[in-house]
Amino acid sequence: MTDGPDIETMDQATARDELARLANLLTDANRAYHTADMPVMSDAEFDALKRRNAEIEARFPELVRSDSPSLQVGGPVAEGFSKVTHSIRMLSLGNAFSDDDVREFDRSIRKYLGLAEDAELAYTAEPKIDGLSLSLRYERGKLVQAATRGDGTVGENVTANAGTVEDIPESLVDAPDVLEVRGEVYMSHADFAALNVRQAERGQKAFANPRNAAAGSLRQLDSSVTRQRPLRFFAYAWGEVSAPLADTQSDAIARLATLGFATNPLTRRCTGVDDLLEHYKSIEAQRATLGYDIDGVVYKVDDLAYQDRLGFRSTTPRWAIAHKFPAELAWTRLEGIDIQVGRTGALSPVARLKPVTVGGVVVSNATLHNEDYIAGRGGDGQPIREGRDIRVGDWVQVYRAGDVIPKIADVDLARRPVDAEPFSFPDSCPICGSAAIREAGDSVRRCTGGMICAAQAVEKLKHFVSRAAFDIEGLGAKQVEQFHADGWIREPADIFRMRDRFSGGLRQLGNRDGWGERSANNLFEAIDHKRKIPMNRVLFALGIRHVGEAASALIARHYGSWDAFLKGMEGAAECEGADWEDLLSIDGVGEVMATSLVTAFAQPAEREMIDRLAAQLEIEDVEAPSLDGSPVAGKTVVFTGTLERMTRAEAKARAEALGAKVSGSVSKKTDILVAGPGAGSKARKAAELDIEVLDEDAWLELIGSS
Repeated sequence: MTDGPDIETMDQATARDELARLANLLTDANRAYHTADMPVMSDAEFDALKRRNAEIEARFPELVRSDSPSLQVGGPVAEGFSKVTHSIRMLSLGNAFSDDDVREFDRSIRKYLGLAEDAELAYTAEPKIDGLSLSLRYERGKLVQAATRGDGTVGENVTANAGTVEDIPESLVDAPDVLEVRGEVYMSHADFAALNVRQAERGQKAFANPRNAAAGSLRQLDSSVTRQRPLRFFAYAWGEVSAPLADTQSDAIARLATLGFATNPLTRRCTGVDDLLEHYKSIEAQRATLGYDIDGVVYKVDDLAYQDRLGFRSTTPRWAIAHKFPAELAWTRLEGIDIQVGRTGALSPVARLKPVTVGGVVVSNATLHNEDYIAGRGGDGQPIREGRDIRVGDWVQVYRAGDVIPKIADVDLARRPVDAEPFSFPDSCPICGSAAIREAGDSVRRCTGGMICAAQAVEKLKHFVSRAAFDIEGLGAKQVEQFHADGWIREPADIFRMRDRFSGGLRQLGNRDGWGERSANNLFEAIDHKRKIPMNRVLFALGIRHVGEAASALIARHYGSWDAFLKGMEGAAECEGADWEDLLSIDGVGEVMATSLVTAFAQPAEREMIDRLAAQLEIEDVEAPSLDGSPVAGKTVVFTGTLERMTRAEAKARAEALGAKVSGSVSKKTDILVAGPGAGSKARKAAELDIEVLDEDAWLELIGSS
């Protein structure tokens, strides 16, 4: 599943298709793992897919999708639980798969901090527990709230259930007034085996693996059920604290232990990469005898002051990484190949497998990339798998590289049925019958039906109502499919016309199977509730290629209002001039993304659809964050020249954390130019525009850094 066109020789069109494939695979896998507790692939496969996605995005940053796996953390909150918004986000970790990856992680840390290669830099190394992340909030020493990670921002309230776990103290002595302890809920191998024996005795379904058992047990709506399950908890981190626990990661973990939390005995402070790798090998050698599941070793910079300077990316901390263990393999029969049609019209082949357990996870499907992959050809036209094609009925080797979506790695020709036929990839859309065209240099066939293709229309509407977009309560993927099939909604604006467009709308919907008058009225009220919505959510909901959630927020913050944004799009329609340069000045917006955005608003049919939607909404302005005490909140800052007391990346991150906008070019909208030695044309332009120019010392004094 991770096989495909070689990244080094990949062209832009191939990269775009591969990112679409990876986004679909990883989104489905995340939902299955985090929300349904029913993983469809191994940890190793998931990690490999995410790594491939990240490598392609690094080579083609302009192709980052709105639904990119690199922008996602965990999965949505399951139904039946109240929601808890984390005061500090619970992020995921970046992954390392080799010694070289670990060395590169260390190099990146030193470069960011400006440390020499031979400078001492300590880390902690601890087993990565394969369980369910949990945050415990204590106030004045009492446990007041427990929440799962959820999507990193919002989790499930499982306070009553957490209180039944033996390793979780209900009260603490000598703890800070506010303390959020974070860690992993898990189940030991012995307890898991005993639980499945009890399940069998009661005629109930057995759990697939300890991680599923732990997650399912903690997320019971009845806490008495959780109380009967043998759950354990390791503490390894913290969120909000009213007073620091310590100056280092290792001392903070020791402090958690003195407070009464179970911490992993294999956690160790290491100096340098070689020490980390030695401890990794030691833990790996003990893996089979630990009595609980781990899938790698986590490394964290020990000095908390360094952690603070390093900060975070959108979904991961810069100061930590998970060094994962190798993947696993299994053989099974390929029972069918289905063709799915995505939001962009791409025809994606999916392997339907005879269910097989790979590394503790039952696998029943795998993505087959494209028709070349099935035929035994790579993106460069050269043979893969020594030219062996894939046919229905074949025995195939399934590879999991990260607990998410599996891949078919090989075929056993000795076991191929005599009547197995080469797979014939369709040249027409299986949904609407339109021609499926494969353009020169493209690895994927695409349906040419556009919005007349139900699959594409429905997928666009599903994106529109997705959680990060309009997130209308009661209107999810299932309802979108139903209403589209009935002709109720064909475009986003139709959603907001449902109540008025059909004079008997309430009655018509109330008479539908699964709906009543009350539920129908609740839906219409939920739709009306989302008529007032922030500008960044509207932008993301439109599903414009290359414009993801993070980019939508940056663009909305830059323009501030919908009217100003529309004026900017109209002025930049020719991809030149002051408005075009203004769009490109947004840090993180490149020419490909800008072109895609401008083109969408320049297309008459698409612009009319957007305007019809906007007419139904009250689009809220997005202002720069108001940070008390920040002297640069809302201001646009440009850095130029050589910075001597902090790296450019650190300076940018610090400015943005204080609410400033960091731009790459000087314009009339620039408020401050920070100029180090070697400043050239930007300094001259700033002088011409009478823009405030500060040297590095003055900048640090302004923002309160010594």
